Amino acid sequence: MKLRWRFGIIAGLFLAVFTLYPQFKMWYLQGAEWQGHYAYNDIDEVAYASYVKALIDGRPRRNDPYTGRDDAPGAPQPESLFSIQFASPYAIALPARALGVGAPWAMTIAGAVAGFLAALAAFWVIGRLTDDSLFAMAGSLVMLAGGALAAGEGAIGGIFDIGQTYPYFPAFRRYVPAVPFPFFLCLLGLVWLMVNTEDLRRRIVYGALAAGCFAFVNFSYFYTWTTALAWFGCLGLVWCAARPDGVLRDLKSLAALGAGFLCSLAPYALLLSNRSHTMDDVQLLVLTHAPDLNRVPEYISFFVLLMIAAAVLLKLVSFRDRDVLFAVSLALVPIAVFNQQVITGKSLQPIHYQVFIGNYVAALALVVTVGILLKRSGLFKFALVKALVILCAAGAAAWGFVECHYTVAVLDEANVARDQGMDVGRYLTEIAPANGDTPRTVIMPFSMLEGDDLPTIAPQSVLWARHQHIFAGVTWQENKERYYQYLHFLGVTPESLAEGMKKRGDFVSVIALFGWGRHTDRLNSEYKPLTYGEIDAEVRLYEDYLRNFNPRNSPDTILSYLVVPADWDPDFANIDKWYEREELARFPYYTLYRVRLKN
Repeated sequence: MKLRWRFGIIAGLFLAVFTLYPQFKMWYLQGAEWQGHYAYNDIDEVAYASYVKALIDGRPRRNDPYTGRDDAPGAPQPESLFSIQFASPYAIALPARALGVGAPWAMTIAGAVAGFLAALAAFWVIGRLTDDSLFAMAGSLVMLAGGALAAGEGAIGGIFDIGQTYPYFPAFRRYVPAVPFPFFLCLLGLVWLMVNTEDLRRRIVYGALAAGCFAFVNFSYFYTWTTALAWFGCLGLVWCAARPDGVLRDLKSLAALGAGFLCSLAPYALLLSNRSHTMDDVQLLVLTHAPDLNRVPEYISFFVLLMIAAAVLLKLVSFRDRDVLFAVSLALVPIAVFNQQVITGKSLQPIHYQVFIGNYVAALALVVTVGILLKRSGLFKFALVKALVILCAAGAAAWGFVECHYTVAVLDEANVARDQGMDVGRYLTEIAPANGDTPRTVIMPFSMLEGDDLPTIAPQSVLWARHQHIFAGVTWQENKERYYQYLHFLGVTPESLAEGMKKRGDFVSVIALFGWGRHTDRLNSEYKPLTYGEIDAEVRLYEDYLRNFNPRNSPDTILSYLVVPADWDPDFANIDKWYEREELARFPYYTLYRVRLKN
């Protein structure tokens, strides 16, 4: 059936609006005071945006925007998560550089384009499997607007007070998984076309395009490409088990496609072998063989498999039908990715599968299965069914706005504060050439929010930021020592540091000093709460560091600027002990100081 693409475009426009909603909200809140920043929809986007800015500025693939350390002949840098997953940031940075677009606008546009293309791709896949364009539009909206719901996350937690109202449309965190997500969906559709044509030339073309999509996904986001590989394995197993007509021909095509996948996996493995050891420090790998069957995407998968089994028993479909087998392969994916450790013995932050990709595959399996059953029963031709499909599309679109309303509000205050710092970033960019500033020039933003965000809007590095340690530029020990300096210059005593972690829920210090896996049980199954003994031991290390502290002992962290919120009244005693300080510029929300080491 020829798809009516206007329905896909409608779905795409809705997703573009959803992905732009945080930006619309910032414009509304800031009004005429908006300074040009992008609104983030996930706190991790600051790290991705800073890497995009570095690429736009012409810095090498292996760069660290938080410390300013770039790969160079005399100072080679190891691979990081960002340099290995380079396809998506380059897809944003190269056009942005050619068009003279800065990182804030590049992030905004990339999110909208990714949302639009993902909806088109989902529409195409669903339409090819169900032969109904109206249903494909509704299905794509249900799948994408309901992605957080399919993960058991998002607005539903706030509405029923059963959890946090977060995250916002997780598939569209920029730049990953947003940018590779449409390629993942296209991969599914291309493989479907490949196994459903008898023309050899078309099979080769579809297979080559599918391998290209996998390569892009492979060099973009770990959880997306491993999900794609899991689905490919499930598809092969289902095809071997059911043996549909032409199975040998299909398996030959799938084997050739698998060889194509290896062509990108081999260089990926080479890059991974040169990774920084700090990558392993932050990945929270857990060694376990325990099954994991208690996640919302798996519940959806089990329901889909029961639907298909019932339909087969009722002889509405045959288990050897290709579209049914395709739906089964999709339904098996969440079960596979959440339980692969039963065989491999290794589990790597499965929450990312639950929120960023497995939930969408489960929702796609549900939508496709319903569409196949409606098609086989001939119900698509009835006006009542069409009306119900339209009602589902409208309901999904309405739920999308509900998700926007609840989940964006969580970050409103942070987005406004980030935008208020744009004038500081512009000023630092303007004065950098005259002052001889380089990416190694160090700024100390007193606000943690500004410290995370400043590398996206200014060319200098920062003393410490919450996302600094996920780049390859610093070791875990250096990251801790940078945090020690940051605390010291803020006037934080060892006693107040200990009290903050013990009594005030200072999760930032917990993350900075003990790692991401010690502040929440969300990231791994072997979470162990911090003990007072561990906190006291770390505070003693802080005391030892302060006892011997001299900024000259750490040349890479000698400060050149301070960025202080205008409404703060900080104690500069620990800074003034070592540095001469002069006010350089005053802005509505921040004051900028230049500092120089005393003789």
